[in-house]
Amino acid sequence: MDKRRILILGGTTEARDLAGRLGERPDLAVTLSLAGRTLDPAQQPVPVRTGGFGGAEGLEAYLATHAIDLLIDATHPFAKQISANARTAAAAAGVPLLRLERLGWEAVSGDRWTHVTSVTAAVAALGGMPRRVFLAIGRQEAKTFDAAPQHHYLVRSVDPVDPPLEAPDVEYLLARGPFAVEEEVALLRTRKIDVIVSKNSGGDATYGKIIAARALGLPVILVERPAVADEHRAETVEDAVRHADHLLASFRKRGV
Repeated sequence: MDKRRILILGGTTEARDLAGRLGERPDLAVTLSLAGRTLDPAQQPVPVRTGGFGGAEGLEAYLATHAIDLLIDATHPFAKQISANARTAAAAAGVPLLRLERLGWEAVSGDRWTHVTSVTAAVAALGGMPRRVFLAIGRQEAKTFDAAPQHHYLVRSVDPVDPPLEAPDVEYLLARGPFAVEEEVALLRTRKIDVIVSKNSGGDATYGKIIAARALGLPVILVERPAVADEHRAETVEDAVRHADHLLASFRKRGV
């Protein structure tokens, strides 16, 4: 059987789940690509390649060399650069691109959200008076908060923040979700947190802190996603499977 080749750009729960679904099929050969930033990544259900491609040109070359029939971008909603590279490379290589991106969270009664468009804007939104801040934005942009050293920061990330913040009052918490709501409530109370800073990542794994903030009446500064219009998009793994089949069938018919 001539298997269709799929490359999934991963690093999310959805990417792993999608790889598992597609990897079970005898008509598909699926490879999952991970950036390699996480020191101890979760086990994956299909063959994995690790590391960057060398920008859009490197990814384009990979698509051509490995005769990829479909590229699926299932990276984190805030992984702007790799998603931009995927769009450029897929267009240049003539390979269809599917973007799998879970929905963001939506406010409900009791939420006290301040919406900002960047991490830098989140720093400004904290204001000048010292506050106890729970930073739940990952490690890559945590150092942005050195610009506001008057606050106490509790920084939670999967891997250590390296280099660490220069702000004088910082604690680090290494943990991987999912996080139970009861544990998040206890954390916020124990650490006497005044405000949470989070990216609107969506999904269930880290939503516990949002529910906990609602229960405790705490404000949340929420960094929203950049607006990007992709031609082919899916919001769930199930939708992605259907879109993948459609794109592979169309790709074959075009004879590309």
